[in-house]
This record gives sequence, structure tokens and C-alpha cells, in this order.
Amino acid sequence: MRVMVTERHLGTSSAPALPELSEALVAAYGTDYGIHRPAWISRFTDAARQAVTYRDGRVLLAGDAAHVHHPVGGQGLNTGVQDVVNLGWKLGQVVNQISPDSLLDSYHAERHPVAARVLHNALAQTALLRNFDDRTRALRDTMSGLLSLTEPRKRFGAMMSGLDIRYDLGGGHPLLGRRMPDLDLVTAAGPVRTSTLLHEARPVLLNLGEAAFDVASWPTVRRVDAKYFGKWELPVIGAVAAPGAVLIRPDGYVAWAGDLTDPDLVTALDLWFGAGPVGR
Repeated sequence: MRVMVTERHLGTSSAPALPELSEALVAAYGTDYGIHRPAWISRFTDAARQAVTYRDGRVLLAGDAAHVHHPVGGQGLNTGVQDVVNLGWKLGQVVNQISPDSLLDSYHAERHPVAARVLHNALAQTALLRNFDDRTRALRDTMSGLLSLTEPRKRFGAMMSGLDIRYDLGGGHPLLGRRMPDLDLVTAAGPVRTSTLLHEARPVLLNLGEAAFDVASWPTVRRVDAKYFGKWELPVIGAVAAPGAVLIRPDGYVAWAGDLTDPDLVTALDLWFGAGPVGR
């Protein structure tokens, strides 16, 4: 069983204990239902705050240092983990002189809007949790009706899970800037899932066609020749056209998708995985 109660007074900083929870239940419902042996008690607020910038020189913010909000929906942990995964590989490339320092600016540009949206929908959900009056009941009933439909449920599910995130990397294939689907691929070495290819935390140029492309000028990039038989499905969007190749960043997001003869591929490789001191 899980229960949440609203305290009468804001500002208590001590760790909550069972007697306090019992007292709050009695105040709200007239009984504490004989509550005992709690597995976990925590105290939180509905504060919604976000740092103005995630980077100031050598100072980089992530997770709860960058954004806090009501824990409804469990979105905070997911958002914080994705912050660090987004930042980690970029920081590694800058430290190892593979990419210029300016690559770190893309961390704020990509992740700040994501957390801003999380705060926005957390505030909306918090409003629905407040003590009901007729207006709140009407709003709650309206939302319940919408979420009984397939399309709104898909959109809210993708939003709260973070599966619909799209970084603004310009126009092009629908995959661009989105999380790479975890496909069952067929390679010369046998079957493999896309997610497995990212275990080395290296960028992957996934070649799904017959053309060849030399990635030697970008030492960190691994080329994988594979086949995929099936539909390409994206959250909310649904089926999309299969590209001839996909450039996948170490964080699992697509930096480029198209045909290997597309000159934008070299542009994307230089932008995200510049050869650094090795030269070209």
C-alpha cells in the first residue's frame, strides 16, 4: 500500500517518522487505519525550479542540481539520468581533445528544454492532485475521459517516459534527433540488438544498405553493416521510412539518417565526432 497526505504546515526539515504520518492520516481521514511497519517514508514539496543555464564555464549542472519538481509520474530520475548520459560522452570527447569545447554548449541546448517540459507537465499533474472543488473535479473528469482514448494515452505515455524526446538537429528524416529504436539486427557475426552496439559508449554508423563508407577519419566511430527486416516504429509518430544508414550518438540519439552518399553525413560526423589531433 502507498499513501500520500498533505501536511498542514510547510517548512519542516526533519526526516518524517511514523507518528507524524499517523497524525496526518487522522487529520485527513479521521483514522490512521492502524498503519505500522512502514517500508519507506519521505517528505517532498511541489516546488518546480530549473537552473537558468546548465553550463557556466567549467561548471556543469545535471539531475536535481539542474531541475526539481513534484515526483508525480517518476519523471525526475529518468530526466536526470538522461542529462548525464547526454553530457558524459560530450565531456569525454572534449577532455580527450576529439571535439572542441563548444560541443559542451549543446548539452544545455538539448537538455534544458526537456526538463522545462517535465516541470510544465508536473505542474499540471500537481493541479489535479489538489483538494477538489467543482472546477478541479470537472478538469479531472475531462482528463480521465481523454486518457481513455488510445491517441492521448500514447502521447502522455511517451511524454512521461521520455521516449518522445526530439533534439532540434534540423530537418530531415523523422529519426533525426530522436532515440534510436532498439531493433533486432542481422550482421555477419550473427543477430544483435541496436542497444548492444552502444555498450562501448562509442558512436555507431549503422549501415543497412549495400554501399560502403570509410570512417577512418573519425577514429571513435564504429561502422556496423547489418540488415533489418521489419517496420520502423517511433513512439507517437508510428511507422517511418527505413533509412539506408543511421549515425547513432553514444547516448542513443540519431545524429543523421539517410543514404551514405548524402554529403550531410560528413557534416554530421565532423560536427559531433571531429577527428581532433589525429587530423584528416
